[in-house]
Amino acid sequence: MVVRKNYENEALKLAKACDIAIEIFGKFPPKNWDKKTVLHVQNCYREWKDKALTPQPKFKNLASLKYKTDDVFTIFLEESGDFVEYFWKEIKNQNLDYVRKDILGKILKRGKIKSMMEFDYVTDVMVLAIQENRITNVEFKLLNEMLGNFERKKRK
Repeated sequence: MVVRKNYENEALKLAKACDIAIEIFGKFPPKNWDKKTVLHVQNCYREWKDKALTPQPKFKNLASLKYKTDDVFTIFLEESGDFVEYFWKEIKNQNLDYVRKDILGKILKRGKIKSMMEFDYVTDVMVLAIQENRITNVEFKLLNEMLGNFERKKRK
């Protein structure tokens, strides 16, 4: 049986993910964040939750909600640490059907950066990924080549 997604259900699910994020930033903030940064990020998540639950009519659709979902999950896909692990554990514990994606792995397997969003993602995470041994030196070099190829393609 295929369950059709509707805005209200997806917005409630995203609101729960926001609540989890707000809680974990309080309990397990990234090491380089001060209290002011934690409060600012928590307020961003509260705002995203509110916008998901009470959108302007023109934004009450699944396509617009996807943008909010991307905002909510970006840090949990790009970073690592206790706060990331706890977040995904809670997502699973609360039976929210979000999936942790290995974006770098997909890009490496494909051998190509397809979009500006992927370009920005690779640029943001590749140094951290090599430092944390999530990618090899060979993969790091491949990602550098893909960044160069994408930039050349964009200039044409």
